[in-house]
Amino acid sequence: MHYPAISLIERRVSANLFDASHTLRDAEIEDLVRLATRAPSAYNLQNWRFIAVRAPGAKARLRELAYGQAKVSDAAVTFIVCGQLPDHTTLHERLRPFVESGHMQQATASGWQESAAEQYADPRVARDEAVRSATLGAATLIYAAEAMDFVSSPMVGFDAEAVTREFGLADDEVPVMLLPVGRAAPGNWPQKPRRPVREVLQIS
Repeated sequence: MHYPAISLIERRVSANLFDASHTLRDAEIEDLVRLATRAPSAYNLQNWRFIAVRAPGAKARLRELAYGQAKVSDAAVTFIVCGQLPDHTTLHERLRPFVESGHMQQATASGWQESAAEQYADPRVARDEAVRSATLGAATLIYAAEAMDFVSSPMVGFDAEAVTREFGLADDEVPVMLLPVGRAAPGNWPQKPRRPVREVLQIS
């Protein structure tokens, strides 16, 4: 059986070549991030932030911090995808509309807040959750871009400390990846071969 969204997964590539003349409007960038925030997050923390680097000067600075990789500045926009260390105190506000609509009891929301406070008291666990949430958000943004006929390229090759400093990340934010998004230029590879399912799947 074929589902339309499956084609997005099957055709997606990590592009290295972008059309440097292509630009994205504010509304298109906002749509990409709105869709990215549909990603799941533990307790509905939504502990991510997306910095859309679009101005030529800012892209040039970011390119230097990404070891000169041209796609950072050639893409219409390069997102700095940040994970935020979980803050259980935000849950009251983030769950409030769900409680008010009758989908969740207040006692359940309070229980989630208490559980999150306990679970993320360990800094290592908190950082893992920040990275996990940002990665889920980035993955959703990748397929949002594909659905809008753009290409993307998740990147971990950058100086995280320098990006944190140069782009004013907060103390509770981790720059998890860069994500250039734009229109493809000619010459990109097709999707590279994948391992057979039998090598990666165990059904118990």
